[in-house]
Amino acid sequence: MYLVKSPLLLKWFYPSLTWNKSRSEKIVYLTFDDGPIPNVTDFVLNTLKSFGIKATFFCIGDNISKHPSVFERIKNEGHAIGNHTFNHLKGWKTDDETYIQNILKCQQLTQTNLFRPPYGRVKKSQISKLKSVFSSHFLVLKAQTEKRQLQIVMWDVLSGDFDLKLSPEKCYQNVIKNTQNGSIIVFHDSLKAFDRLHHTLPKVLKYLSEKGYQFGTL
Repeated sequence: MYLVKSPLLLKWFYPSLTWNKSRSEKIVYLTFDDGPIPNVTDFVLNTLKSFGIKATFFCIGDNISKHPSVFERIKNEGHAIGNHTFNHLKGWKTDDETYIQNILKCQQLTQTNLFRPPYGRVKKSQISKLKSVFSSHFLVLKAQTEKRQLQIVMWDVLSGDFDLKLSPEKCYQNVIKNTQNGSIIVFHDSLKAFDRLHHTLPKVLKYLSEKGYQFGTL
């Protein structure tokens, strides 16, 4: 079970997390989870490039290690990078120490102030410990001249592209019917999602562009 639109109750329960951005500007934020994956991430990058759009990629450390050239392409093309743990751990089923160490292992590769918990499942205790660790010894800007505050990023529109039972057209409708100013939209650059992503992403970019939306990075 999953909800396409993040409910207000969850936002109330986790107020310190980033669910969306300002509603005053016609800007949306495309995010991609679970890469980098050859061919799939390349398709995403090619599609974004054809529209002149930048996005934010929440990468799994193990996939970065396996596919470093794809990861370098994401960075070289000017997209933002986020930490998505090293092994795609579900926080609710992982003890806090193991979870934090897995994030730190990924952080050695991503060097970012952005984190998204896989499945959106994270304990309040893990949030607290992660913020403490980040402020004390997370790897931040390479020059070490400026420390940026940790953002734990959720979303307010879930495409459902990971759902094997979902039709590509329904995935498209999930996005265009729920997106509004400031929306953070989730896609997945994964093999599992590729059939729906391949159909949906170009149509979504065309639709939102025609509606006058700009695209920001986190």
